[in-house]
Amino acid sequence: MSSHGRETVLAYSGGVIDRAANQRSDPAWIDATLAQAGTRLIPMWRDQCVVSGEPAMPVVWPAAEAKALTKAAAEVVFLGLDDHGGIFAADLSPASESEAVEAAGGERVLDVRSLVGALTSAEAALLGYARGILYWHRHQRYCGTCGSLTRSGHGGHLRTCRNEACARLHFPRVEPAVIMLVENQGRCLLARHKGSAAGSYSTLAGFVGVSESLEDAVRREVAEETGVPVGTVTYMASQGWPFPSGLMIGFRATAMAETVRVDGEEVIEARWFSRDELARHAAAGGRLGREDSIDRYLLRSWLDEAG
Repeated sequence: MSSHGRETVLAYSGGVIDRAANQRSDPAWIDATLAQAGTRLIPMWRDQCVVSGEPAMPVVWPAAEAKALTKAAAEVVFLGLDDHGGIFAADLSPASESEAVEAAGGERVLDVRSLVGALTSAEAALLGYARGILYWHRHQRYCGTCGSLTRSGHGGHLRTCRNEACARLHFPRVEPAVIMLVENQGRCLLARHKGSAAGSYSTLAGFVGVSESLEDAVRREVAEETGVPVGTVTYMASQGWPFPSGLMIGFRATAMAETVRVDGEEVIEARWFSRDELARHAAAGGRLGREDSIDRYLLRSWLDEAG
């Protein structure tokens, strides 16, 4: 986690590359950028990075030396520009894992989330971006309107239905979700979700519904999962979450009552913690959110306000 002035920058956020939206629609410009000396290529395999070394670091190729990779890739997607040149991602998913690793000159594959502790926010944002957009390509091969095959365009930021009678344009989408720390009179409400271990508590979260504001989504999710009514909702921070295509929007929410009635489906237990209780829970080995997730920021920032 870092900050830009007062802005909180979380993992998979803070990307600094120029996505060149005004140039990438030109195929000749994309080809010329791919051929530039400073352009790099990031090989990926089925949502995972090809890595080498210890600690593991992603394999990145000078594009001029990776023509065999570009030919073997199911998709080569333009990510953007930085001070050195272009950055592309190559999807080696059609190959077997061993074939992809060998072709990319790596040692193994790892998920982005297992690398994030060794990466800067900008590096994690770039790999998350590559992961998310290649996932979208693999799952948008067919038109959702007529079922025809689609083709890639705009450097990989558009797919078009090949059926001329349809010709629908498909753009990468993100799925917004709210995540909230609910508080009342110096205590916060945490939940144990279905499938989680005993004593494993986390913040509440859920996807935003159709024609629903973010604040209304917070109130609805808290009420549905715990029965607690919420009044004031205050924005805290947001985080790109490319697993596969989320956007997490974090809030503080003030409860208007403390009686808890869990839904028994998504949430099997919920309870109120004072700051002292939560600090003791953490000291005893209880997890306060994933290292790379906004829930840790919400919990830690609340704990830091003690006094």
